[in-house]
Amino acid sequence: MQTVLVTGSAGFIGYHTSQRLLEQGYRVVGLDAMTDYYDVRLKEDRHAQLTPNPEFTEVIGQVETPGLMMRLFEMHKPDFLIHLAAQAGVRYSIENPRSYLESNIVGTFEILEAARAHPPIHMLLASTSSAYGANTQMPYRETDRADHQMSFYAATKKSTENMAHSYAHLFNLPVTMFRFFTVYGPWGRPDMALFKFTKAILAGEPIDVYNHGKMKRDFTYIDDLVEGICRLMAAIPQRPEGAVPEGDSLSPVAPYRVVNIGNSQAIQLTEFIEAIEAATGLEAKRNLMPIQPGDVPATWADATLLQRLTGARPGTTVQDGVARFVAWYRDYYGAFEK
Repeated sequence: MQTVLVTGSAGFIGYHTSQRLLEQGYRVVGLDAMTDYYDVRLKEDRHAQLTPNPEFTEVIGQVETPGLMMRLFEMHKPDFLIHLAAQAGVRYSIENPRSYLESNIVGTFEILEAARAHPPIHMLLASTSSAYGANTQMPYRETDRADHQMSFYAATKKSTENMAHSYAHLFNLPVTMFRFFTVYGPWGRPDMALFKFTKAILAGEPIDVYNHGKMKRDFTYIDDLVEGICRLMAAIPQRPEGAVPEGDSLSPVAPYRVVNIGNSQAIQLTEFIEAIEAATGLEAKRNLMPIQPGDVPATWADATLLQRLTGARPGTTVQDGVARFVAWYRDYYGAFEK
């Protein structure tokens, strides 16, 4: 039985990834700090779905704590690392940038140092579509330059890509960075649009619609994302001996690759809201607002490389995915109202 160390295992994506890995027969060591960036009860309830499994080991702590990651690598000797712990959110990075520096950059450094001492078979680290920044040519391809990040959150995630590349090159550590595109689904984050919109619509309250609803996002359903992550575990990058194949983001000097995981569709925010209205049976009261600082008007993934490496790509429609989220939301929060 192989061991996977998952950081951020009580988070939205980390919980679903840990659950899938346990179903596939892996031993999972799940680390989470249980920070109060959003409702800690939700995080605790996610972990409560995992802890009954004897192959799940819960660890409470922060990735940036000096020496913690080294001790976990020494103790558990993980075969794979899936690094999902991060301070997330574009807008919050304007209010509290230091938390992004510590969690995203210092935390990733602690992980890289631990992996240098105890090399796993493959390290998979989360980045973000926000790394593409001011790029306007779409769909985004992994081989596009990504030099002009528009928020401090995005800047810290792009920094982790550069840090991981240097360790991959210097110490021959196989690394895959995956760039997420607006992930949504059951057990999602309360600070994300789908969660906030659903809560407000069910309560008959108005929703804040930024950029007057003209925002476009490549909404990616959580099950599709997790499928991509788990399949990529076996797609271990190798330091190339010759030319890198066209369309591959493989580094010419390191066992390192960047991969998009997105639905390959740019959906307008108004269509997303209409899907929530259909799922709830209620009409949204829209409060149209200008675009927020740090936001980009559109994201759109080219998932060709993901399909080439794994044989699969995301395909859940917004209508289906939103309906599943609304059903979960009503069930989860309805339980507290009874």
